[in-house]
Amino acid sequence: MSTIDRNRNLLSHVGQGARQTVEKTQQTANVAVNTVKTAVAESAKVVKQGVDAFEAGPARQVTNLLGGSKKPDRAYDGQFVGANGQTFPPGTPLNQIPAVMPKNNTNPTKTIIYVNGIMTPKEAQSSDLQAIADKAGARTIGIHNSTEGFVSDLAQCVKDKLDKGRNPAVDTLADTLYSELKAGRSVDLMGYSQGGLITSRALKDVANRLRIEDGMSKADVEKTMSRLNVETFGAAATTYPDGPKYVHYVNNRDAVPTLFGLGGTVDPAAFLKDAGKGAVVHRFGDGGLNVIANHSLQDTYLKHRVPFEQAREGKFNN
Repeated sequence: MSTIDRNRNLLSHVGQGARQTVEKTQQTANVAVNTVKTAVAESAKVVKQGVDAFEAGPARQVTNLLGGSKKPDRAYDGQFVGANGQTFPPGTPLNQIPAVMPKNNTNPTKTIIYVNGIMTPKEAQSSDLQAIADKAGARTIGIHNSTEGFVSDLAQCVKDKLDKGRNPAVDTLADTLYSELKAGRSVDLMGYSQGGLITSRALKDVANRLRIEDGMSKADVEKTMSRLNVETFGAAATTYPDGPKYVHYVNNRDAVPTLFGLGGTVDPAAFLKDAGKGAVVHRFGDGGLNVIANHSLQDTYLKHRVPFEQAREGKFNN
């Protein structure tokens, strides 16, 4: 074999080895790339699951807290709420609204209008309406105070306390009470938390309207409004106009009425507050460290509620 042939054979072996090395390298690279692709895909899946979980949990809670929820509860603001969550526009006559009926009384004679507090969507108010109907043995109709999140709801409470800005629930309640009074009818009314504040503001609007639009004297206004039976539970209002018959329920362990409402049993600022002439204020202590439970309408306040006439006589069970 000549030198040239030996060199050609050597180059052939070298070329074959190089090709094999390149092919193995390419295979290794392909495996590495596929591994990376798989890892990236799995990581993306895990990240997406994490994002979905965050959006469904903490993020949604924060969004609701800041008032950014896209739920359409605001569409029901100031509307009447009847049986099965049906809503009716302001101005609808009460006798045309199918009320929530008590389960233990098939023929109730009394109708109660109820205004809810903050952070309460329409569905939750419907639950409260049923609980009130069962407790009082009465037909119940809601006036909805819509929620737009904790921060927005609190801002509206401040405006209600200052009697500033428009609150559709206040307008609906005031117009309803005025119309019923002008028609010579009596009204039973309940307000819880901010709903008590809305009730206070609406009652003041009605008193002003009777005085200004109808030219009534202060005494006549009070006589006319004496046909209103008003109950509040954990309300955030500090003053109420004279005239209506009031029963106010205050849990001494509930921060809402003790700090922002009529105050607890011991209240250094009591001289600044007015529950309304002849009002009965029932203060009690119920609950522990759970501030939410202490303020609950169904779990706390309705347990202490007694029939209105009995309450007006100061006869409470606890």
